[in-house]
Formats: sequence, C-alpha cells, structure tokens
Amino acid sequence: MTQVPTPTADSVRRLVRSLLKNGEGPGGGKGGDGPEVRPVAGDDTHGTWWVGSRHVLRLATDRHAVGRQRRELRLRDLVRPHVAVAVPVSVAHGEWSGGLTYTLDTRLPGGTAEDHDVSAVGEADLAALLTGLREVPLRQAEPLGVPRLAPRPLEALRTAAGRAARHLAAADEFDAGRLGQLTSANAAQLAAPGAVLVHHGLTGDHLVVSADGRVRGVPDWGDAVIGDPAEDIAGLATAVGAPAAVRAATLAGYGARPCLRGLWLARCDTVIALAEGVRGRAPAPLPVLRNRLRRTWEAILLERVTDLRGED
Repeated sequence: MTQVPTPTADSVRRLVRSLLKNGEGPGGGKGGDGPEVRPVAGDDTHGTWWVGSRHVLRLATDRHAVGRQRRELRLRDLVRPHVAVAVPVSVAHGEWSGGLTYTLDTRLPGGTAEDHDVSAVGEADLAALLTGLREVPLRQAEPLGVPRLAPRPLEALRTAAGRAARHLAAADEFDAGRLGQLTSANAAQLAAPGAVLVHHGLTGDHLVVSADGRVRGVPDWGDAVIGDPAEDIAGLATAVGAPAAVRAATLAGYGARPCLRGLWLARCDTVIALAEGVRGRAPAPLPVLRNRLRRTWEAILLERVTDLRGED
C-alpha cells in the first residue's frame, strides 16, 4: 500500500506557486517565493491551508475524502444560485499526489460566528440560507452523490441526554431537571418534516460573519445530506443561540414543530457533548462546550406559547 505523503509548508508552497501564476506574496501581494502558506488551526491531517489572504487550499488525504471533495465541488455549483450568501469558488482543482485531489478555493472575507454576533439583518441572511436550501432540487442533488440521511429519533436522543444530564448534575455542571421540559409525549410530536438539502455543519466556524453582524458566506459543504432540515436549525442554535436560530427558521417559513425539533436536537446534543468533555473524551475544550450548551438553552418565546396539539 502506497504511503500518502504528509503535506508540508514547502510542498504546499510548490503546489500553489504553480497554480497562482502571478506569484502572490504574503497578504496577497506578489513575491518571488510565492504566497505565505500556513495550516489551518485544529486540522491534525494538515489537509487545509491558508494561502495568502485570498485563498484556502484543501487537500484530500485519503480515498474517501477524494469522493467527498469531488461531490462538494459539484454541489456548491448547484447550491450557489439558490442561497443568498456567498459559497466558495474553486479557482483550481486537480490531483496533488497519487490520485488524491485538491481544490484551491476563494477565501470568504470576514470572521466567524465565534468572533462576531449575528445582527437582526444577519438573522434574515440565515433565513435566506435556509429558504434557499429548501429550494435546491433534490432530483439534481441526489445524482451528485449527496447521501440521504434518516432523521434521528428524538426519543432515543432524549434518553441519552437524560443520562448525560445526571452525570453533569453530579459534577455541578447542569440542572438535570431542565430536560424535563422535553417529555416523551412531546418528543413523539416533534417528528421530522419532509427532507430537503441540509448543510449539516452550520457550526460557528462555518458561518462567515462580518463586523456588522451580516452573514456573508458559508464554506465546507462536504457533510451535506438530503434529510431533516431541523438539523440545520439545531446547528444554528448551537452557533448563534436558540432565539436567533428560531427567528431565522420562522422567517424561512418553518413552523413551530420543526423549530422546536431543531431546538431540542441541539439541546440534547450539547448536554451529551459536555458530559463527554467532563469525562475527558471530547475533542473540544470545556469552555467551548459550555458556551455551546449555554447558547442552545437560551429561552425562547415559542416554547412557552406553543400548544403542539393544535399546530400543524
């Protein structure tokens, strides 16, 4: 079996020098040694690199990643006309080593939802994103290889979150009684709506937010699936807080049930993740996990006033 070479600054610089014919230097200016390159923090595979100030290079480091990357390039072209936020454009793509692919993408300017709060206008941007995802024709997405993913059973997630909450309560991290708001009967009423294209990775790091709170772009479409739109509502609740996520989903035309389903998916997920963090098993630091849990448990008016028995 051929050993896959580990990307290094020198090998990445040689590759991008051949792609950027004008020889961008650090910060995007011209320079004889080519652009400044540095690995993206948190990527242990060294598969993602900042290239100057205007590009990002993504290297597939195994055969599975090759298929995902090729699918993502085609999917971004399909999605772009439907969503009202920027989607990265590949300025060059090909193979970098033994059948392993790369794409050199435009870098979307701005910070992340971890850096900037999303404004009221930014919530409208998120609503337009959710609306656009719902409008992407599934008959065109499925032939690209976008997989279908069955909705997660909320009752099973509620049970797992209950165990995690008791562990957190013993560690003085969380009031386990708060999960009592999601009864078994309520969980049964929060069934998944019809399948749509789902980004499935709307974390704070995957929302490009400007200093004025506008959502300017969404990168990283490799985890996209055809499935439960409540998963993207859940991602937004974790990234920007429950009230902003629910307001955006409501603006996008989702009713109380999908909004509450997304909210409780996020709440259960963050309780389980924090319990894993307390046990020392989670990849994210405890302060990050605590912030995510805090955001998803922000109170929203919808859960106080909605009678699910009469809501369609």
